[in-house]
Amino acid sequence: MKSRLPFLLVSLLFLLWGVANNMNDTLLAAFKRIMSMSDLQTSLVQFSFYGAYFCFALPAAMFIRRYSYKSGILLGLALYAAGTMLFFPAGEAASYGFYLVAIYIMAGGCAILETTANPYILSMGDQSTATRRLNIAQTLNPIGAICGILLSRHFILSELHGADAVARSRMGEEALAAVQRHELTSISGTYMLIGCILLTLLVVIACVRMPSDRDRSDGAGIIPVFKELLQNRRWRYGVVAQFFYVGVQTGVWSFTIRLAMDRLGIMERDASMIFLYSIVAFTLFRFLFTWLMGFVRPVLLLAAASVAAVACTVAVITSQGWCSVVALVGISACMSLMFPTIYGIALNGINGENAKLAASGLIMAILGGAIITPLQAMVSDRFGIGVSFWVPVVCFLVVFAYSAGIIRKENAKG
Repeated sequence: MKSRLPFLLVSLLFLLWGVANNMNDTLLAAFKRIMSMSDLQTSLVQFSFYGAYFCFALPAAMFIRRYSYKSGILLGLALYAAGTMLFFPAGEAASYGFYLVAIYIMAGGCAILETTANPYILSMGDQSTATRRLNIAQTLNPIGAICGILLSRHFILSELHGADAVARSRMGEEALAAVQRHELTSISGTYMLIGCILLTLLVVIACVRMPSDRDRSDGAGIIPVFKELLQNRRWRYGVVAQFFYVGVQTGVWSFTIRLAMDRLGIMERDASMIFLYSIVAFTLFRFLFTWLMGFVRPVLLLAAASVAAVACTVAVITSQGWCSVVALVGISACMSLMFPTIYGIALNGINGENAKLAASGLIMAILGGAIITPLQAMVSDRFGIGVSFWVPVVCFLVVFAYSAGIIRKENAKG
């Protein structure tokens, strides 16, 4: 790599969208209590967040294709910060719909950052070590997730009133409004703090000279490029696998707190510790898998992890108490290598300007978080939180099918 500082600054972006992703997961539990919502209603947080990824990824790819990766990063940070600042008027209006708009705009910034940062990291060095390099950068993502959970635990979940939906329905209108105002202020203030950090990083990156990567294409249109990409089975099925992987990660983490509350009979603040343990396991196993990639092909590790994830998920469904919760933490350990590994495998052999559009397709696949989470929520509302984890089982089987197909094709080549 030509410079360690640009690599470090771009890697920090992985931490920052990790904060947003995992604070979202705690927001579901917070809004459920604050506004006495169903699982399906709270899942609209994830629908807004990951729906924005689908809408912004392709425009982001077009933007960086016309300008540069650095321009994409600055635009993404600005939009991410704007979304966090909109949490203040949303809280003042005590409007769930307004919060969803703020989350959508914030996620639009995250989508631009992911569309930009992932291929930028892949371009910062030799192609043969690109997947491992991306895994190294991605190790900051779960660290950001841990920071997000700690922020939520200490500044949001700890501020929630203990009254459940029944108790709140018995409160007077003014008393309930006062309780909700305090709870919503804790949400808005926490997100605005993140916005200030984002603006500081934006200024730093704007002042640092980054590796140049402007558009050198011959002006080929987007449709011909995507037609060419669709002929690439590795990329095409990689988009499908990424859709189901992001869906399962979002679903599992969205309902981790809820399942811990159900299995252990505890409140949101205490249940958030189970979520924290899950992210710690995710982080530690990310380092472990990244080290193993020096000895074992990434696709083999992906296959093994997906099989283990299916086993852990079935254990969550069929067991009770701490056995179920330990298996739940195990799912996160298995998921730790999946996103960057699917991403790196799918983009293997795709170079130049095609890589930017190919990357946007993989980021658009994050739509899985917007589709599969509400599906799991509907199952949860109808049949219970435990039964809803059959949805992740199906998703992990899709990831295994993708890895198995790649292994079979590589073995056939000899």
